This record gives sequence, C-alpha cells and structure tokens, in this order.
Amino acid sequence: MGDYRSIYARSLKDPEGFWGEAALALHWEKRWTKVFDPDSPPAGRWFPGGRLNTCYNALDRHIEAGHGDRLALIYDSPITGQQRKFTYTLLRDEVAALAGVLAAHGVAKGDRVLIYLPMIPEAAIAMLACARIGAVHSVVFGGFAAPELATRINDAQPKMILSASCGIEPNRVIPYKPLLDEAIRLSAHKPDACVIKQRPQVEAPLTAGRDHDWDTAVAQAEPAGCVPVEATDPLYILYTSGTTGQPKGVVRDNGGHAVALHWTMGNIYGVGAGDVYWAASDVGWVVGHSYIVYGPLLAGCTTVMYEGKPVGTPDAGAFWRVISEHGVKVLFTAPTAFRAIRKEDPEGKLLHQYDLSGMTALFLAGERCDPETLNWARTMLDKPVVDHWWQTETGWAIAANPLGVEPLEIKPGSPAVAMPGYDVRVLGENGEDMPAGELGSIVIKLPMPPGCLPTLWRNDKRFIESYLSQFPGCYLTGDAGIKDENGYLWIMSRTDDVINVAGHRLSTGAMEEVLAGHPDVAECAVFGVADMMKGQMPLGLVVLKAGVSRPEKDIVAELVARVREQIGPVAAFKQAKVVTRLPKTRSGKILRGTMVKIADGAKWSMPATIDDPAVLKEIEASLKEIGYPRS
Repeated sequence: MGDYRSIYARSLKDPEGFWGEAALALHWEKRWTKVFDPDSPPAGRWFPGGRLNTCYNALDRHIEAGHGDRLALIYDSPITGQQRKFTYTLLRDEVAALAGVLAAHGVAKGDRVLIYLPMIPEAAIAMLACARIGAVHSVVFGGFAAPELATRINDAQPKMILSASCGIEPNRVIPYKPLLDEAIRLSAHKPDACVIKQRPQVEAPLTAGRDHDWDTAVAQAEPAGCVPVEATDPLYILYTSGTTGQPKGVVRDNGGHAVALHWTMGNIYGVGAGDVYWAASDVGWVVGHSYIVYGPLLAGCTTVMYEGKPVGTPDAGAFWRVISEHGVKVLFTAPTAFRAIRKEDPEGKLLHQYDLSGMTALFLAGERCDPETLNWARTMLDKPVVDHWWQTETGWAIAANPLGVEPLEIKPGSPAVAMPGYDVRVLGENGEDMPAGELGSIVIKLPMPPGCLPTLWRNDKRFIESYLSQFPGCYLTGDAGIKDENGYLWIMSRTDDVINVAGHRLSTGAMEEVLAGHPDVAECAVFGVADMMKGQMPLGLVVLKAGVSRPEKDIVAELVARVREQIGPVAAFKQAKVVTRLPKTRSGKILRGTMVKIADGAKWSMPATIDDPAVLKEIEASLKEIGYPRS
C-alpha cells in the first residue's frame, strides 16, 4: 500500500527499480541480467536474460506453497446448465496432460498453436498447456469466419490447432468444424494436427490422420512438466484488426507480462490469493487472456469462466446470480453489458433478489463508459464503479482508479489517472503538449511498461509504422482526449472519430455522453457523415429503453436541443434516428466505422468480429429512411 502519486512518480523516475521489485514476487529459474534494455529493437525489452515459466507461476507455484486445494477455476454455463470447478491441483493436472498431447505431436518451445474454442474450461487449459511447454498460443475467437481464420493460420503458421465441435449461443448452436476445415483449405499453411473437443450438442466428423479426439488423446497422454523460457520469448500472439484489413499480430512476452499482470491484481483491482475474480469477457479477446486466465491465476485467485450473456440467459439478473452464487469479489465487464442490463431492468428489481454483499467493486472497460450508465450501476450496486482504459496492445490498464493502492475520486466519464509505468501525454497535431482541458492525440512516452507489446509478430516494420512513427519517442494509442488540471484522462473517441465540422474538431464521444443522459435513451452512437458544406456532420443513432413509446420526432427534437444546450451550436448536431439495436463486435464495441461507410455510400464489408450480421442490414434500412447515403 501507499499513496498513488508517490508510487506513480517512482515508476517514471526509477522504472527499473520499480518493476524489478515487482518481479521478485514471481518464481524465476534465472534472474534477469538487467530489468530493461532500451537498445533492444524495436523499442526496448523487459527482463532480458531472465528465465521463467508462466504456467509454473500461475499453477505449480501455488500448489508447492500448499494451496493445491484452493479453487482455481469455476466454469458456469447457463446456456448448457452446467457448472464445473477446478482446484489448482486439478487444473494443473489437466493442463499437464494436454501439454503432454502437444509434446507427443512434436510441439516444442517456440512452435505456435492456434486455439479456436468456445468459453469452456478447455480454452483456459489449452492456453496454459502451451505456456507450460514454451509453445506460443494464438487464440482466435470461436466461430470466427473461415477466411479470417485462414489469414491468422497463414500468419502464425501453427504446428497444431486446438478446437471444439461447436459453440453455443442462447438461440443457436454454431458448428466449428466446418469453419475450421474451410479455413485450413483456404490457408497456404497446413497444421500437422488438430485436436477436437467433442461437445454433446454437435458431433464433429474427424479427418483421418489429421484430427484427434481431445478426450481420448488426453486420457492417453504422458503429463508434461514446465519448460523455462526466456523472459523475452513470446507467450502468445493475439490478432487485432488493422487499418489495411490485414490483422496485426500483437505479441506478448513471458516475463514482462507475468510481472505486470501480477502487480495489477492487488494494486488496481484490490484482490489477492483466494479471492474470487470474474472477468465477464471471452478468451478470444485480450480481457480474457489477461483477466480470465493469466492475471487471476498468477495472483492465486479463483477465476470465473462464464458461458452466457448479461441478459437472456435467462434474464437481466444473470450477472447477479453468478456474483451471489460464487462469492465474486470483483466483476470486470464491458459497459455494453450494463447498458443491456439497464435497458431490460431499469429499476434493478432483479438485482435486489440476490446477495451481493461480498462484491467490493465493478470495473468497466472495452469502450468508453458514458456517465449515465456508470451512475446507474453505482446507484444500483452502492459500490465503486471504475471505468478504466486499456488496449489489446497494452494488455493491462493505461489509466484506472487503483483501488488496491489508494481509491481516488471517481469522475463519471473519466477512466481516472495513468497507471505506473505509463507516461501519458496529450499532443497536438505538431507534437506539442496540449494545455489541460484541450483535445489532442493521447500518446505514451517510451518506454512502455512491462506487459505491453514489444512488437508485432514477425513485423517490426509495421509495429514502428503503426505505433511509433507519428510522434517520435511516443507510442500512439489512436485515441483522442484531454487531461484535466488534476491529471484525470478523458478518452473522447478514437482519433478517427474526432470529426471536423466546418473547421471545428469535435468529439463524437462528448455528443454520445449528452444523448446517453436523456431519460429515454438506453444506448447510442454518434459518428460523422460526409457533408458538402461543412466537411462532416454528426449523426446520432439511439436505442430506447424498454417500455418507451413516445413519438420518435419528439425524442429526436429533445436530443438535438440537449446537444445544442450542452455542447453548443458549433456541434451542428441536427439529426438522430431511433433504431432497435446497434451493430457490435462480440466484445461489445460499437461498429461506428462500418456505419460511417454505410451512411457515406462507401464500399463496406461485413466485419469478422460482428456479433449479429443482421443488425447492419437493419441499420442500412434505418439510414435509408433518413436519406443516407446522400445521392
């Protein structure tokens, strides 16, 4: 414990002392030669010379300390009506057996293994099994389209693929094997073997010679021990969408990753060994990597793996049941989940049916949380609700409210302050520091702290071009925002969501905040559409709360008036449309960029990450009703 400002100041003044101390909490086979090497290309490396094993630190270390009977993983699936619980010893044994399967098929340190699994325990087991033998895993969200899966197979070149017969959504079963077979057919690179977990809902046909039954293979396996790797060796590759359409393979190393995540559990989230921690996300996303699998287990926590939705499995009380039933101390999810719960149960009637007394805090991330949603959650839960901000590339929070160090004032709309190691600046177009309260590009002055990406998979050049070239000496986050006089960050939008209306740079995020404050609005999106006179004009799409039946024209008039009052006529906000739902990725991010293309009449394609493709067709029809695209 300590005070935030002195801890943060030390992390910037003496990063090697700060992170070297944090690293001592883990088990190292060999100590590092230096904490940070600034000369290692392309942007420096953490803990060079050090050797460790991430799986050993996440599992075996706790067992050897006498905690093998502690619960490590709780699997809760309202979709299948199934629950499974794993102690640290049981989870370690399952991981060691699967690692033995990988080793028996020739997978060794440095080889890649692609994981294409639903939210079942085998997904976490697969990741840890790779880490155990030093293989590099690349998780692709289960159910991803075959062409997208093929691009990742070609880039990562996996020796082996671990998959399942199907994924299960509330209203449908998605067979994975046909998608996987097609992806392998499309890709130039062919894996040596596939291991398939058969689920009772769908029996997948196996390709002779290539495919193997998961349960049979594991039952026959010789358990594998931990293989120490270099701290700078890759633990995983996680693909994130790139502007060129070619996905970027974000690399995470072993040493810096383990040190940073272990530090965050106690200091940011305020949880420790034996506490139950639940990240309601998916292993296909960075949140699932960091806070379903690695972070909680490195800290000796019990992690919850949930195969369900915030609403509809069976109702908007689903999250409250899980928290109450499993004794969850901290929940981490996306603002979208809470907007969905609020839309279905605005009075919080279902929440009051459950005992949430063991819960200490709610953390939100994934996209900016509007103050209306944050205040609703805070009122309903009567607990701290922390919006924090990070990216696939960073792997953990750039800005947060460090509850385990010193809970700071919560300012709705802000993810609070920069976390240790992150020297966050707000720059103007020419690289000048912007005054407090002025909008600019948010960057992180190098070096980045441990746990952040050291590069892109086999592509240092693209890493430099994408992140380091615009503002030399700084990492470009791609987000725009302000820093206030107290050092609080306000993330307004992606840089490309800052629209230029008749020469005025305006944040669509600020407009969304105003719309979300309307009592009838459940969620909204604002984006810029092309305009002959002003360059761009803002357009708002809003989803109404359940039970609202007022005329659309009245609601739209009130929304336009609100933006005029709270931002000013300069925003030129004149048009909004009520829609039944917004298009989102499976992780809950609204697909604003695709809606811009539809409104502007530009060529667009169905994003691979979309949760429900039918929504974009509905949006296309709604935009047509109000005259978009302009002829």
